[in-house]
Amino acid sequence: MTEESPTVYPYIPNSVPAVKREMLDAVEAKDVDEFFEDIPGSLRIKGALDLPDALPSEYELKRHVEGLLRKNKYAGEYLNFLGAGCYQHHVPAVCDEVNQRGEFLTAYAGEPYDDHGRFQALFEYTSMMGELLDMDVVNVPTYDGYQASATAIRMAARITGRSEALLAGTIDPEKLSKIKDYCKPDIEIKLLPYDRESGQMDLKALRGAISEETAAVYFDTPSYLGCIEVDGDEISSIAHEHSAICVVGVDPISLGVLTPPVGYGADIVCGDIQPLGMHMQFGGGQAGFIASRDEEKYVLEYPSRLFGIAPTIVPGEYGFGDVAYERTSFAIREEGKEWVGTAAALWGITAGVYLALMGPSGMSEIGAGIMARSLYAMQQLDTIPGVHAPLFRSPHYKEFVVNFDGTGKLVAEINKALLDQGIFGGKDLSTLFPELGHSALYCVTEVHTKADIDTLAKSLKEVVES
Repeated sequence: MTEESPTVYPYIPNSVPAVKREMLDAVEAKDVDEFFEDIPGSLRIKGALDLPDALPSEYELKRHVEGLLRKNKYAGEYLNFLGAGCYQHHVPAVCDEVNQRGEFLTAYAGEPYDDHGRFQALFEYTSMMGELLDMDVVNVPTYDGYQASATAIRMAARITGRSEALLAGTIDPEKLSKIKDYCKPDIEIKLLPYDRESGQMDLKALRGAISEETAAVYFDTPSYLGCIEVDGDEISSIAHEHSAICVVGVDPISLGVLTPPVGYGADIVCGDIQPLGMHMQFGGGQAGFIASRDEEKYVLEYPSRLFGIAPTIVPGEYGFGDVAYERTSFAIREEGKEWVGTAAALWGITAGVYLALMGPSGMSEIGAGIMARSLYAMQQLDTIPGVHAPLFRSPHYKEFVVNFDGTGKLVAEINKALLDQGIFGGKDLSTLFPELGHSALYCVTEVHTKADIDTLAKSLKEVVES
């Protein structure tokens, strides 16, 4: 945009030249560039950006964006067996109905005087998550599960005064990257090998690696590769023998059928609540949780907000608000344990709606249904010549590794052929876990019917035999 030919956007506030001039005059600025003088000139773009012509009509812009979106292939049109951290679960209509309400959707932060039920909704969410996890304390959601895992490890380091964390080698490579970034430079992250037959943590390696410098032992169950860790109690025992903290990442939708991590010795539990009523949002519908026992040494290390309930001065009336607020960076700014910033509170309210709708029996039913569908899918795919499913001798939940070494085809070739048939194949693990050969991570949830799985097996058979 230039001064000679200004563009006024009816859908962008303050783009009228006279209004912009009035705002600049009010702050005694010659032009907008003065606001960026602190940025060195070498880092600023000179001249106008090479952009297409403006679309001042809102209708034209809408048509343009819709045209771009039509190029996308998404799970609503295609049969989807991709997971790897962002999952296609059914989202009940009531979840969208509640989280679109103005008092929740637009309530960025706020305090009790302008709160319209948000504090209570978040308290109810954390209470139901606590019941699901069998833990006393649950935080208001972090940005995503990756951050929750990284923060849980930092909490363990602060509690123990140590500077090392041991992680299961089956961890999601992207999560590992986030953890390393978040924990450096003062916490060393070490990966432990895993058993190539079972996908379980190598306990001998754990015993050999743990030391008086170890703050935390971390593993996910189910793991990134879909395996349920069967030695959780022994892992936590080894950690506790060395006064380390056992941190476990978990898929909350599995807890209707799997024992909560606290049942086998976990001290801090974390994960992502995306499976609980959140659309995939092109990879962006994520929010993390952290949970622990109600012990001061844990509670005071949470960087994020915690909500509680307390009686008010009115007899019989209760209010909802922050617990131990003084420990957060909201209260003490740069002196806080970690910087909190904006949390994904809206997704916490959404997950609360989902948990209230499902109830204990619903969570048990959906968990059992996912396990049954996953087992059927593994059995069907394993009948295809050259295909081995699952690769690991282990109980699985929702995801499993399929090996294609016997087909003579690359996973990329197979996935491209499946895409031509309207199917998203599994996540290609060939470069992420090269030791697994030509393998892919497949995901099955409650949205998949027997017919869907049969379609996948039939199409996959045609692809590998072509």
